[in-house]
Amino acid sequence: MPSSTRLLAALLLAGTAVQALPAAAQTTNAIPALDYTERKLANGLRVYALRDTASPNVSVQVWYDVGSKDDPRGRSGFAHLFEHLMFKATRNMVPEQMDRMTEDVGGFNNASTADDYTNYYETVPANHLQRLLWAEADRMGSLVVDDANFKPERDVVKEELRTGLARPYGKLFQHYIPLTSYQRHPYARPGIGSIEELDAATIGDVRAFHATYYRPDNAVLVVSGNFDPADLNRWVDSYFAPIKRPAGAIPRVTMAEPARTAARSYTVTEPNTPLPALVMSFLLPSATSPDMPALELLQAVLASGDSSRFNQALVRSRLATDASVFIDDKQGTGVMAPFAILAGGKTVPEVEAVLRRELARMASEPVTAAELTEARNELLTSALKERETVEGKGNLLATGVIIEGDPRAADKRLAALARVTPADVQRVAKKYLDLGSAVTIRYLPAASGVTASSGDRIALAPTVVTTPLKAPAGIKVVQPASEAERVRPPEPAAPVAVTVPQPVTARLANGLTVITVPRTNLPLVSASLVSLGGSTADPDGKAGVHQLAANLLTKGTATRSADQIAASIEAFGGQFGTGAGNEGMELGLVVRSANLPAALEIMADVAANAAFAPDEVERARGQAVDGATLALQNPGALSRLAAARAIFGTGSYGSPAGGTPDSLKAITRADVIAAARQTLRPDQSVLILSGDISPARAQQLAEQTFGSWRAAAPLAAAASARPAAGEAPLKGKVVVIDMPGSSQAAVAVAKETVQRADPRYYEAMLANAVLGGGYSARLNREIRIKRGLSYGANSGLSAGRRAGAVVVAVQTKNASAPEVLGIILDEMKRLGAEPIPAAELGTRQAFITGGFGRQLETVEGLGDIVAGYVQNGVSPSEIGRYMTSVRAVTPAQAGEVARGLLAPAGTTTVIVGDAKLFADDLRKQFGEVTVIPLSQLSLDKPGLR
Repeated sequence: MPSSTRLLAALLLAGTAVQALPAAAQTTNAIPALDYTERKLANGLRVYALRDTASPNVSVQVWYDVGSKDDPRGRSGFAHLFEHLMFKATRNMVPEQMDRMTEDVGGFNNASTADDYTNYYETVPANHLQRLLWAEADRMGSLVVDDANFKPERDVVKEELRTGLARPYGKLFQHYIPLTSYQRHPYARPGIGSIEELDAATIGDVRAFHATYYRPDNAVLVVSGNFDPADLNRWVDSYFAPIKRPAGAIPRVTMAEPARTAARSYTVTEPNTPLPALVMSFLLPSATSPDMPALELLQAVLASGDSSRFNQALVRSRLATDASVFIDDKQGTGVMAPFAILAGGKTVPEVEAVLRRELARMASEPVTAAELTEARNELLTSALKERETVEGKGNLLATGVIIEGDPRAADKRLAALARVTPADVQRVAKKYLDLGSAVTIRYLPAASGVTASSGDRIALAPTVVTTPLKAPAGIKVVQPASEAERVRPPEPAAPVAVTVPQPVTARLANGLTVITVPRTNLPLVSASLVSLGGSTADPDGKAGVHQLAANLLTKGTATRSADQIAASIEAFGGQFGTGAGNEGMELGLVVRSANLPAALEIMADVAANAAFAPDEVERARGQAVDGATLALQNPGALSRLAAARAIFGTGSYGSPAGGTPDSLKAITRADVIAAARQTLRPDQSVLILSGDISPARAQQLAEQTFGSWRAAAPLAAAASARPAAGEAPLKGKVVVIDMPGSSQAAVAVAKETVQRADPRYYEAMLANAVLGGGYSARLNREIRIKRGLSYGANSGLSAGRRAGAVVVAVQTKNASAPEVLGIILDEMKRLGAEPIPAAELGTRQAFITGGFGRQLETVEGLGDIVAGYVQNGVSPSEIGRYMTSVRAVTPAQAGEVARGLLAPAGTTTVIVGDAKLFADDLRKQFGEVTVIPLSQLSLDKPGLR
């Protein structure tokens, strides 16, 4: 339950290479408008419905017009805390029953709290719609707010806060940006709150907040997906209409943030900061302002895609390892924040000078017509993708209603983007990007061994206006109904069949396999070129070479420079990316179907003719070293990387796919070329085209663009591959990586399991799902729900071509690490010692098949499924057998696999945290513990130092 999904979405968008159309003639007409109905109940509830009978699913969303800006005085984080309580008991539902009714039937639920709203959303198989409407109405009208639910969830929220702070730059983005951006408006308070103010909250505060804001006339209900309109109206009238509208007015924040009159700057030093960072913030108008489309395009010109100005001036120049801009648009004054994470060895002044220069240039000269066309269509491509799923369409509509007061806001935004001119972009840059009123944060690494913040004090400005919470008169305290009195949810209707597209396979004369997975609901195609040979083929001591080679593929060919490739792809609306995992190297492209031929031509050139120019190799290596350095400071990521090395040792599955700082520095250009030539070859590559394309057209385009591709060298013998596992001195041990000052400990418990082709794969997958697959699984129930020790506990099964592993991952406060480890091992033991109830296994089967069904909704999801099969040695036809295979697993089969593969005996534990706070207790409970100071850690060695 993230605390600010709109900000997160903005951050993700800022780093996504979304693209442009080649001509203005390609307009928003290609993007279908949101087709909805609306009505308003007598109690004030606004109801919107978007029907899509092509989907087997339905999304139910309830958005409340209350967010972190409405947190009472002295109670920051309160709206977010209350979000958690909405998943507890109602008069008729027991705690976590919402999870039973969603996840356990093949759907999911979640919620988020932003500054302006709190939303609750579920996507389920369409036959469960009536049940979800009943449940949402029950928690709107009869939520149980008591200490039994309140106190454990408060502990969970505190762990969520610590998880954010444990990540590098967590304090910068989670706390410092809002605190420095506003001087009067309550947007200044971090939505996650603080430990002190969370602890100060009382049950009376919670009940008053609920009574004040959680009412039908402050809510929006959006239903999107496969439903009968008459049934929907009848159910809404039955469940929601009886909820009474309270008599009192809803308090509203009326404070307006004043314009800035001067620049401010802060310099802070923080522990757990691998590289310096720089952030500037500027105030924006509300989301309803006619200037917002031009500001969105300004953001895209600056920071979307490889050809963007920030990427060219900061990342390509090796001043920064990452540079982007996010826009946080709101009901009130928003924020635009350009930021840069510096490259290793660079200084804040030199990066700040370039960042300021680029911002000033936006105001001093108009953007080019080509830049604007590209930026406009980057946003249009993203808009098309947002409309692929029933959840995405419902989210777009609800956002428009709550933030802009208009259900048509998303469609109007697309039309407005088409009208923006270069002069408009320059005008808004002059108006809003005033360097004389910028707030700048220079975020510097603390010296080695220092665990406390220092430098300028960043705190809530004393001028920020907050208001005390006034409890409404006559608050109704709801008690849970007795078992006899409890109203049961309605029964589900007949299931809606899930249509699984069938892959069609062809082969070109040069050996390239072409797989087509048709889906024609939107003019969008995903293209993936998968070549066998990923990080498990990295030579010993050269971990990361395949990932480095993949990163370099788009950085120049014999006839195209890196800039030309980026500009060409981004000129016709493609999203182009490369990468390498354990089993393969992949080029991925998403593009509107009309532009697929031109996009594939560039993809084929990149695959066959990558130049690996020396300067590009050095640039990419530097960026990879910076990325690997960041991972070493993230407790969660580090615990999983170290666990893989501990269980597989010197074997090929033990090396980090992205490499380590030392291994990357040892890689030569010749190593990169050799890895690419050995892996990228037509006779071991597969082109997967999913979406709006026929098999015949797919084969024609593949022949046209890839037909002349030839391998550069003979294929090496398979025997040259390094063994999957090797010398592993820490296998089966308990290892602590000491990270002094870490706000949390990350616990990873790992064990080698099965490869993907093993006949026990589905049994292992189900056993793992019972253990830790999803919110309702055993580990999360014991660690988060019952004890409040973590924001989340899960276990993941990864199964590759030659090996696999299960990894349980939990983050908790340092002192709780031994307790959490004990719970994990106890649950692993119980899984194999006691029969798995058939009903419990059934919920996990639904959880897995439901997630699979939702992945089928998008063209990228379809392509990713098939790409995974290809890389792991499974026939693409498995997509048609997947659901049947999952449902065929019996409790006895899952239990048998659990007793062998998931038993606690032989597990390896890695805990990353502040060792002085838990190491002694760990030894008392588990015996020998190997403690490795972070300064001595080496992921290149099987002994980790």
